[in-house]
Amino acid sequence: MAEAVVTEPYPALAPAQLAAMHGLRAAGDRPGLREYVRSLWAYRHFIIAFANARNVATLTTARLGQLWHVLTPLTNAAVYYLIFGVILGTSSRIENFVAYLCCGIFIFGYTSAVASAGTVAITSNLNMIRALQFPRASLPLSVTITQFQQLLASMAVLIAIVLVTGEPPRLAWLTLIPLLFLQTVFSGGLALLLARLGSKIVDLKQIMPFVLRTWLYGSGVFYSLTTATDSMPTWASTLLHLNPMLVFIELAREALITTTPASHFSVSSMWAVAAGWALVMGAAGFLYFWRGEKEYGRG
Repeated sequence: MAEAVVTEPYPALAPAQLAAMHGLRAAGDRPGLREYVRSLWAYRHFIIAFANARNVATLTTARLGQLWHVLTPLTNAAVYYLIFGVILGTSSRIENFVAYLCCGIFIFGYTSAVASAGTVAITSNLNMIRALQFPRASLPLSVTITQFQQLLASMAVLIAIVLVTGEPPRLAWLTLIPLLFLQTVFSGGLALLLARLGSKIVDLKQIMPFVLRTWLYGSGVFYSLTTATDSMPTWASTLLHLNPMLVFIELAREALITTTPASHFSVSSMWAVAAGWALVMGAAGFLYFWRGEKEYGRG
């Protein structure tokens, strides 16, 4: 009696080929770029909800709670005004130094906070990463949204300070809207870049305070960098003035303050530099983070 012959449905295909035929892929494998962008859009409600939750949870145990988001930059402004405005006499060389200083502190503080939080966006959420499946870029992007929400309250205080110090309302204030958009794109890209670096270099969070402090002093927050670099070679001065935070700060001052110290670049050139930094950092940070998608939460 002849034995029955069992025919395999796919006798010549390797397991990887079978998986591809049925749309299967390895767990934790990196999705394609377009698919990744679509998944982020699908998770937009999660990103916003997570950002809102972080914002509410921040400083809830402090007696003054959310007020510290405004009190912290104001306190920093008071300290820097005492040191640079009074002791070092910078206020006598810059008209409306209070508004000038506050613009620098509030604008720089936004990106600085995003960078600090972005550095630990992955390492501080490892349990959630290992337990749930979602695009990991949601974490640094939610950090950016959280800090943007806090910036909005700070900007209301900044405008009040500008009015109190004698600046008249004008249409130029509306340029803050595209300016903050460009800065947010730049900051989001920076958060994505630092999130991946922070997941690979655990000690980066210990180094960041020194990096951010150096960046603060080099961004003309409490002095005019144009005046300070008068004696430098042209190439060196131009290089320092390409600092993205200096450009964002100078554009904010141009919008809010009637009379500001002369800038190295024209206003139109500064807008071009700001847009360039936003495009480069936003795209490069996103691509760099996406390429490491399968690494997060492992090891």
